[in-house]
Amino acid sequence: MSASDPQLDPRGVRFAAALTTVVLAIVLLSGSGWLLAAQTVVFALAAFAGPRFAPYPLIFRTLVAPRLNPPTEREDAAPVRFSQLVGFVFAAVGTVGYLTGLTALGVVATAFALVAAFLNAAFGFCLGCEMYGLIQRFRPNRNQQGATA
Repeated sequence: MSASDPQLDPRGVRFAAALTTVVLAIVLLSGSGWLLAAQTVVFALAAFAGPRFAPYPLIFRTLVAPRLNPPTEREDAAPVRFSQLVGFVFAAVGTVGYLTGLTALGVVATAFALVAAFLNAAFGFCLGCEMYGLIQRFRPNRNQQGATA
């Protein structure tokens, strides 16, 4: 996760979560491991390359944001990238499940990712971002480590 990521428009994050919700719901309805594989790639791009390289934020920036007023707030990209990493893990597990015939694994992993995406899209509650905050809270402070050595 890069510290050089620009601050994000939270409306774009929710837009991406809404598209993700739709894709994951279609995966659950259709059982398509290949569609879930495509969503896994979307998660990977956002998590590893950054939100500016992922397709859903690109759609928001080019088609939606120009029609809106400028954002009144911005949010840090690091928690969002972490949440995309969590989504990537669940989608990857789900993809393996669907494509290897372990359909129950595919359904459960996809359902977990769907719940998280829906919470963000509908209520602005990002489970992965909350996990990121908890991890950061319990992570040793590097400045304190040097002082105790």
